[in-house]
Amino acid sequence: MNIETSTKDNKMQSNQTVIKVSNLKKAYGDVQAVNGVSFSVDRGEIFGLLGPNGAGKTTTLSIVEGLLQADAGTVNVLGLNGDQNATEIKQKIGVQLQSTSLLPDLTVVEQIMLFSQFYGRPITRQQALSQLERVGLDKKADAFPDKLSGGQQQRLALALALVNDPEIVFLDEPTTGLDPQSRRALWEIIQNLKAKDKTVILTTHYMEEAEALCHRVGIIDRGKIIALGMPGDLVNQLENLATITTSAHLPLETIQEFQNVTKAEHDGELIRIQTADISTTLSDLLALSKHANVSLKDIHITQPSLEDVFLQLTGRTIREA
Repeated sequence: MNIETSTKDNKMQSNQTVIKVSNLKKAYGDVQAVNGVSFSVDRGEIFGLLGPNGAGKTTTLSIVEGLLQADAGTVNVLGLNGDQNATEIKQKIGVQLQSTSLLPDLTVVEQIMLFSQFYGRPITRQQALSQLERVGLDKKADAFPDKLSGGQQQRLALALALVNDPEIVFLDEPTTGLDPQSRRALWEIIQNLKAKDKTVILTTHYMEEAEALCHRVGIIDRGKIIALGMPGDLVNQLENLATITTSAHLPLETIQEFQNVTKAEHDGELIRIQTADISTTLSDLLALSKHANVSLKDIHITQPSLEDVFLQLTGRTIREA
């Protein structure tokens, strides 16, 4: 699989690029945490760095945010050099770390008001409540952090990252440890940032999260980006990975001879079929079941995903990594 973008995408990036990372490297002793990472992010885009824990996602993000010094490579954020203009960049971005230390003795609304002062933009209580309303926490304004659920704490951390009205928002594993309902709620907030013309760059090891949120992703493994592009395009480059299963008792040797079937095998009571063309294979199965006078039942179709992209590129699943 080639790591490339279309000519049209490149043309857009040249006009609207807000983050450009070139040949970034960072080592910890003998461990090369980031090894030649390059990517760019367009204005208004949700871009994801996707990979297993320990792949180099957080280290890369920390360098781009100005929290960590790279060993080599360059970072440009909003037209500013990352090394020379770190302070100015930090005024224009918002950062939600993997773990945000909330102040235990301040209420939710007080924390928003305090953080606004850090940016030299003090706000009133009413303005802070408006900020909290954006993340669905206005009813928890006078609660202390220990009274918030995990999902509510993550939403507060996001509100703190947005308090300076940043042009770019960095989210490092924003939904790790959250239950499905809380994760979906946070997804909606992130998608709303796009509607407000914010640029979002996030890290995640959840493949479905990247597919749901990101316009483009960089799949990173062992400190290197091994694939870069829109999730749909990366998945479409996979061949012969759509799978059809059925519990119908049909002759396996006949299915194996179908034109677009690359693999067919028994899996317990099921027949599992790998195909390059779902529609044609389904039509062939219907014709075969009719000829054999067998009911075609319990049909399940599984489309390839970013997990399959990672598996094809590395030979292992992201969980094994």
